[in-house]
Order: sequence, then C-alpha cells, then structure tokens
Amino acid sequence: MRSRREFLSLSSRTAALCALGPLQLKEIGAGAFIGDKHIKIGRRSQTISYESPFTLGVASGDPTPDGMVLWTRLLTGIDATPEMTLPVRWEVADDDTFQNVVQTGETAALPQLAHSVHVEIEGLKSGRDYWYRFHAGDATSPTGRTRTAPPIQGDIDQFSFVFTSCQHYERGWYTGFRHMAEESIGLVVHLGDYIYEDGPGIRTDLVRLHDANETHSLEDYRARYTLYKSDPDLQTAHASFPWVFTPDDHEVDNDFADNHGEDGTTGKAFLRRRAAAFQALYEHLPLRSTSIPDGPYMKLYRRLRFGRMMQLHVLDTRQYRTPQPCGGRRAVPCPGQHAEGATILGEDQRSWLLNNLDRSSARYNIVANQVFMAKLLEGRKRLTLPMDKWDGYPADRQQILNLFGKQRPSNPIVITGDIHTNWVNDLKLDFDRPESVTVGTELVGTSISSSGDGQDMAPQGNNAMGHNPHIKFFNAQRGYVRCEMTAKRLRADYRVMPYVTKPNAPISTRASFIVEDGTPGAQEA
Repeated sequence: MRSRREFLSLSSRTAALCALGPLQLKEIGAGAFIGDKHIKIGRRSQTISYESPFTLGVASGDPTPDGMVLWTRLLTGIDATPEMTLPVRWEVADDDTFQNVVQTGETAALPQLAHSVHVEIEGLKSGRDYWYRFHAGDATSPTGRTRTAPPIQGDIDQFSFVFTSCQHYERGWYTGFRHMAEESIGLVVHLGDYIYEDGPGIRTDLVRLHDANETHSLEDYRARYTLYKSDPDLQTAHASFPWVFTPDDHEVDNDFADNHGEDGTTGKAFLRRRAAAFQALYEHLPLRSTSIPDGPYMKLYRRLRFGRMMQLHVLDTRQYRTPQPCGGRRAVPCPGQHAEGATILGEDQRSWLLNNLDRSSARYNIVANQVFMAKLLEGRKRLTLPMDKWDGYPADRQQILNLFGKQRPSNPIVITGDIHTNWVNDLKLDFDRPESVTVGTELVGTSISSSGDGQDMAPQGNNAMGHNPHIKFFNAQRGYVRCEMTAKRLRADYRVMPYVTKPNAPISTRASFIVEDGTPGAQEA
C-alpha cells in the first residue's frame, strides 16, 4: 500500500503533464461543500458544485496476489478547484457491509491529474474478493468489488475472465456491460477503443450523440471520458471486477502510428495531441503509477500472473509501430510490408514479449492484443490485406509464430479486439500453406456497441473464410467473449446480443470453442 506521502511525491512526475498548460477553470466561491457539507483543506477552502463528487463511479485494476489499483475521480473538484489538492479517504473490507475493514488510508486527488485517485493496495490475501469505497468530506462513493490474483505459484482449479473492446457511445447502448457484471468471472480485459475521438455523428440510427467536436486538447479528452464514464452500465461493470486495460487507436486518433496521425499530422504537432490523450487516459483508468505518462510517452505493455494457470502479456500495438504500409487500410500486398525496420511492436517491446513467452511457466499464455493477428485475405476481383493489422507487419508476426513453434510456450492464445466482429483463428507457422503446423490460437472478440446493430453474418456472407482456411468461426453481432480455464482446457463462449440500438437486449451464447491443453488450435464445443 502506498502511503499518502509516497503518493504525493508522485506529483513531481506530473511536471511534464503540466507543460500542456494550466487548466482554464475558475473557483466559484469560498468554502467547500459536498452536498450540504463544508470542507476545509488546510487554510483554504472551496465550493463543490454538485451533491456528490463521485458521479463517475469507482474502478479497480491490474490485480496482484496481494493487491490491486483502486480508482475514482472527484469530478466536482475539477469544476470548482483547479489549483487545489483534495484529500480522499479510502477503505477496503472483506465484506460488502464494511463490518470488517482490513485497510484504510488517505490519499490526494491532485489537480494536475484532474483530481483522479489511484491507490495501489498491497498486503491483502490472495485469490479472494474485497470491497472498497472512497470518502470526500461526508460524501461516500459507490461500493466496488474487486479480487486479488491467485498466489504466483498457486495451483488453482479454474480461472475465468471476459475480454471486450470498442464501445462507441453514439452507436449503441452499453447493455453488454450490464450482462457482463452478472457473469461469474475474476477479471475483465479491455482491449481498447474505450472512447472515440470523433465529433457528433450524422447517422439516423445513433442512440445518443457526442457532445463536442473531435478531441484534440487535454480538456477535450477529459470531457469525452467524462461523457463515456457517465454511463451506468459501464460503471456497474467497473465496480464489479478488476480490469486490465490497454488502449488501441481511438483513445488518441483513428489508425495512429507512433507520431503519425490519421489526417497527416506528424512529429511534434501530433505528439502534443498524444500527450493530452495519454494524460486523460491515465486519469480515467485504474492504472499503476508506472503508467503515468511522460509527455507523449506512456508505458502500457506489461505482464500479470494468475497463479500457475495464466500469464497475461499485455501489448501496445500503437505507440511504437512504423506507419502502415501500402497506403494503409485494405490494400493489395506490396514491398512496404517487408521494409527493413517495419514493426508493430518496436524492438524493445518485441524482445520483452519473446523473452517472457520463452520463460513462462504458466499453463496458459494469453497475449492481450489490439488488432487482428492471423492473415486476413478478402476480396472477389482482387485479394487485399488489412495493413493496419499484423498483416502490415509480417516480420514481427513471424518472429512470434516461430517462437510458438520452436520454444513452444504452453498454450499460447492471442485475444484480440478492434474489428467489431467475432472470429476464431488457428495461428499457422506459414499462413500460405494450409497444411502448415498450427502453433497457437487467436480468439477475436466483437464490440460492445461500435458499428451498431450487428447480424449473425456479414451482408455478403463470410467471404473471408473461403480465402483463409485457418479461420474457423465468424459472427458480426455485438457482445463479448467469456473464457474459462482449467488444467485440461480453455473454453471460450461468444456472448452476443441481437441489437444495441434499443436498450435491454438479451444475451446468449452464439458459439463455444475449446482449446485443449497442449494442443494448439480451437475446436467448436
């Protein structure tokens, strides 16, 4: 557990963040109130303009065997007190009534971090549920439930998690998150596109609208997260389980690659935008202090261990990649795919991943990845590849597949988001030879709401399956994927909804696939 003094010392690390400029906000009066309660902070005070500062809910993330990160943000403190540090008390209990509080403390909501709070808890028991809440003045946050990871060398009978991605606010209701909160799981893995950066849409089937133009400044990104996190179903899912989060592109700019934006902005101009986006991202997700941005740079790739059952390798496929080859988007193959130095991971992250996979002793090695890894040929008159995916960076992909085939880490399974559709893929040592050995499995999950109402197949049928014999399943509905691991197998249930443009959609399991222990590739259950 970090002490208040230790956490406050982190404020010195926000100097680079503050280089973006001071917040253009004003205090609205003397004296501090939460609801009708007055708060004095040192010799200064201020007015809180809402009944409760916890309107964005609570969250937990990145669990370890003895702790996790607890998160909240004092939204009202931002509106009223741009220059003041606010004290926040927190409690962790081993029961939902808080009759047995096991840890408590006080931390600081710093103005440099939008009065967000990230408390890194240590010293809890492994593999069990805990409940937590925050206090500011006499206001109390909603209660969150979280769970510590199993002991590092612990043998556990089973472990379950859900993975999801892509939650465009305008395109559908977040009913999937409400269903997710009812699942019996220990973890949510979110693979990015938590927000979308674009302005209000003009489609006729939008269920709600972005309330501002495309995001560029720190204030823009903060407001967009505030809008998304106001959704009650998203708040419920955050408060129900610990999350592991990694962003994709829309947290910054569609299809961005390192310091290249979608509209052609490059270099320092784009990095200023990325710095703003990364700061707001940290402020609104339960990430550890190791992920505090240093200007436009943010450490996001990391490893988490869940007993002997699972090692989770979390990737960042945006920050270190070279620009997409062949004109980007979908394109016919071109020499740029094989250009010297072309990479989706960057040298350091690629070495980190290969070394961790090679040394892993876990039964399942789950690679949390943003974009489609298997080869994806599509087309009728001419075959094209998606150059924003791993098809645009075949050298990096081949190094990983070679390791899967030669070093044979136990049960390598890639989980993927981004594409708004469900897929199950065999990962081949050579995708151009259908008879090539299968060395791993890719499970691709659909979106929560992005692309709106889906359907069981694409409008023209599943053209991709005819060109890619390693693809075993395709579905274009909204939902998420639930995974359960035992010593013998991993089961992936593709949970889908018939619509998202109307509220209260039911959910069902469209298909289930099994990866047997020691046998690469998936089979339908």
